[in-house]
Amino acid sequence: MDSKQIDIDIETLQSNKRTWATLRVARKAEYIDGMRTRTAEVAREWVEAAVKAKGLSMEDPRAGEEWTSGPFAVMALLNDLEVSLGRIAAGISTVDGYSTRQTPSGQVIVEVFPATAEDRLLFSGVSAEVWMDASVTPEGLEDSVASFYQEEDPRGAVQVVLAAGNIASIAPLDVIHAMFNEGKVVILKKNPVNDYLGEHLEHIFSELAAEGFIRFAYGGVDVGEYLTSHPGVDSIHITGSAGTFDAIVFGGGDEGTENKRNNTPANTRPVAAELGGVSPTIIVPGPWSRRDIRHQAEHVVSQKMHNSGFNCIAAQIVVVPDDWEHTGTFLADVSELMAGMDDRDPYYPGALQRCEVAIDRSTGVEVHGDVEARYVIAGLDPTDDDEVLFTTEVFGPVLGVVRLTSPDVPSYLIKATAFANERLYGTLGVNILAHPKTMKKHRSAVDRMLARLDYGTIAVNSWTGAAYFMPKLTWGAAQGHTARDIQSGTGVVHNVLMFDKPAKSIIYGPFVDGKRAWMKGEFHIAPKPVYFVSNQQAHVVGERLIPYAASGSKADLARVASAAVRG
Repeated sequence: MDSKQIDIDIETLQSNKRTWATLRVARKAEYIDGMRTRTAEVAREWVEAAVKAKGLSMEDPRAGEEWTSGPFAVMALLNDLEVSLGRIAAGISTVDGYSTRQTPSGQVIVEVFPATAEDRLLFSGVSAEVWMDASVTPEGLEDSVASFYQEEDPRGAVQVVLAAGNIASIAPLDVIHAMFNEGKVVILKKNPVNDYLGEHLEHIFSELAAEGFIRFAYGGVDVGEYLTSHPGVDSIHITGSAGTFDAIVFGGGDEGTENKRNNTPANTRPVAAELGGVSPTIIVPGPWSRRDIRHQAEHVVSQKMHNSGFNCIAAQIVVVPDDWEHTGTFLADVSELMAGMDDRDPYYPGALQRCEVAIDRSTGVEVHGDVEARYVIAGLDPTDDDEVLFTTEVFGPVLGVVRLTSPDVPSYLIKATAFANERLYGTLGVNILAHPKTMKKHRSAVDRMLARLDYGTIAVNSWTGAAYFMPKLTWGAAQGHTARDIQSGTGVVHNVLMFDKPAKSIIYGPFVDGKRAWMKGEFHIAPKPVYFVSNQQAHVVGERLIPYAASGSKADLARVASAAVRG
C-alpha cells in the first residue's frame, strides 16, 4: 500500500472540495459530454476485459450482460443527468412537467417513465414511478428535490467510494452520484475482483481528475481500512456486505462486536451503503397459459442467473401459491431451465463455500450443471427463523422455493407481503409476477401490497435489475435502517431527478412479449427482455446500445430495435 500517495491524493481533494461544491451548475454540466464520449471510446475494451475475466467471449449472448450493465448503464445515466443539470442551471425544477398522483393515504407518487417517444419505443410496455416519503406534499414536491443546489454556500466534502466487484458500472455510477447529486469530490477505491477496469474508469473521469476533483486507489482490505479511517475523508459510500459495513462503522473483532452491541461507532463519519439482501420473487396465482408459465419460469431463472447469480438483487427465494393448479408445472419448468443452462464460471471469490453453507442443512436439493453447480432447493419452511436462505444473501447460483397456502388471491398477497417483510433479510428489491387479468381484478389488493412491501425497489412483471438501468429511479434500501440493523443499507444512488426524500421506486413491465400482448389485455410491442439469459441477441443489442446512447439518433435506435426483436 502506498500510503504516502493516498495522503497526497486526499490532500489534493481537500484543497479542491469547495471549488467543486461551488462550481457553476452549467460548468458541471459541461463535463458530461466528455465523460459520455470517453465511455463510448473505451466501451469495447471494457466489455472485452469483463467477459474474459468471467470466462465468456464477445460472441456469447451472455456478453450482453457486460454491455448493458457496464458502459451503457453509465451512458444512460449521464444522458439523463445532463438534462437535470441543464434544468437546474436554467432555474427549472428537475421534476417540472412530470405527472404525479397520491395513494389513498396521501403519499405522493411521481411518474418518471416513460418520458419521451424514444422511451416508449426502446422500453415498450414499461413504466416506472418514485414514491415519496410521507412527509412530502404535492405542494412541497419541487422544494424537496436537488437540495444541494439550493445551498447558498456549500462547503464540499471528500468522500471515499468503496467499489463493488460484480457489476462494472456500480463504481462509476456511485462516483457520479456523489459528485453531481451531492457536490462531493471522490477517491474511488476499486474492488480487487474487477480492478482490471480501473484504467477505463480513469480515462472516463480524466478531465475531472486533471482538475483535482477525483482520485483512484487500488488494493485490498488494508487500503480500504486506511481510507475509511483517514482524517481527510469526510464521508464514506460502500457497496458490499453488512459485515464490511460493520467493520467500517464499529471496528473489527470482539471490540467491534461490543461497539455494535452498545451502539458506539468507532467511525463517526456519515456512511451510505448498498448491501444487497435476500431478494424474493412472488408468483401470484392466475389464469396463466402454458406459454405464460414457461415464459415466467424463464424470467425467474434469469433473475437468478444473470451474471452467474452475483447480483445484489438476484432472486434468491421464489414464493409460490401451494394450492395453485400451475405450481407444479411452473416449478418443473424452473428446474428444467436451470438444468439446461450452460455452466458458468463462479468467478466471484467465496461462491462455492457460500453455496455449500446454503445447501448444507436443506433437503430436496436439486443439483444442476456438469462442471459448475446450480441449485434449486424446494420445500423450504416459511416459518423457519434459522433458514440460511432467509437470513443470508448467498451471492451465488442458489434458488430456494417457498410455498404459501391461502384461500384466495387477496389473502395470498397479504401472506406473501408479510413473509417478504418479516422473514427475509434485506430490503433492496422484490419482484412480483402476476397476470394482467389478476392485477385488474384485484387492483385494490395489489395496491395495498405495493404500499406495504418494505423494499427500496419493487418490480411488477419485471426484474428489479431492470430498474438499475433506469436513472430516474432511485437505487437503494428501504427507509429507516440504522447502523445496528443495517439490512440492505442506507441512502440511495442514481436518482438523476435528485429527490431528497424518496421512499421507494416501482417498475412495471409487460407480462408477455408483444406477439401475445393483446391476448392478455396489454398493448405494447416489447420483445423478449434483454436480461433474459436465453436472449440470443443480447450481445448484439448491448453493443448497439452504445452508439445510440452516444448519439441519440433515430438510425441508431432502429439498429437496436432490429436486433431486439430477434432476441
